[in-house]
Amino acid sequence: MTSGDKPASRFASPPCLASEVAPDYFDPLAVDPQQALDIARWRKAERATRLAARAALTVVERQAVAAAIAAHLEALLPKLFAGRESLIVSGYWPIKSEPDLRPWMIQQSAAGTRLALPVVDTPKAPLVFRPWSPGATMERGHWNIPVPATREVVAPDIALAPLVGWDREGYRLGYGGGYFDRTLAVASQRPFTIGVGLQSAQLATIFPQPHDIRLDAIVTEAGLQWSAR
Repeated sequence: MTSGDKPASRFASPPCLASEVAPDYFDPLAVDPQQALDIARWRKAERATRLAARAALTVVERQAVAAAIAAHLEALLPKLFAGRESLIVSGYWPIKSEPDLRPWMIQQSAAGTRLALPVVDTPKAPLVFRPWSPGATMERGHWNIPVPATREVVAPDIALAPLVGWDREGYRLGYGGGYFDRTLAVASQRPFTIGVGLQSAQLATIFPQPHDIRLDAIVTEAGLQWSAR
């Protein structure tokens, strides 16, 4: 490299420049196919890094994270919603070292909150939400994740979305399947969606694209990090 040469970009396409611009930059139209490909590659690499870091946590550390998130949710929800008994809250069945909020969900059920779990009923289609309660009969769903065996579906008022990464604009880096984005995009009654995950999973930006839908709140073990309200 000569003194007049510029360092090579991490991205394949010069027009993208995603690694060289301000962290909060994104093209709201995102119509350049190469740019979209570059960002998809960047997300894949970040996803792998964040998942590896989460998997490296000890069981005790994961339990502490989950307990802290649960405590923050317990403090937050009454401020946002009144009448716990009338709410339907969708949690999730933890996979890939996600914070295990099932103990909190069981407490919510005991307090009168109706619960649900997201289900991939049709691949590459919006999620459906099936009612769940402690002790409910389960079956193996998509990716072998346990899901309620019932075919009944409900419309949750609140949905928890596990985070692989997140930014302070309210955007979520997930597993790359786009299920939550598809679901929120077509929901006639969109749930108040709360991303939950590790504080260390924060990114400067996920370089949001037109299909990315901003969450309503983000909660980590450090507390509320983003809220649209």
